[in-house]
Amino acid sequence: MYNIYVTFECVPGKREEFVELVKSEGILDAIRAENGNHRYEYFFSAEDETKLLLVEAWENKAHQQVHMTQPHMAKLKELKEGRITNTVIGEFAFV
Repeated sequence: MYNIYVTFECVPGKREEFVELVKSEGILDAIRAENGNHRYEYFFSAEDETKLLLVEAWENKAHQQVHMTQPHMAKLKELKEGRITNTVIGEFAFV
């Protein structure tokens, strides 16, 4: 299993809007339907309204790399404009 986390710094007041657009544009469903996807889930920080966490689990790294080339990922990038100011990506393992 290949697990990654993505932390987003959101423009104040835009965090919920971003996630709702990802859902309403069908991007979330498209990603979850991708071959090799086991988990793709957003979490809101309880302490900071600008923080957003994404947890992804893929069958392997190759599946995640193919995911990044999908057409819906270009749309996701567009949605980030004006809503997300910084993105940090990291890998983790469940123990």
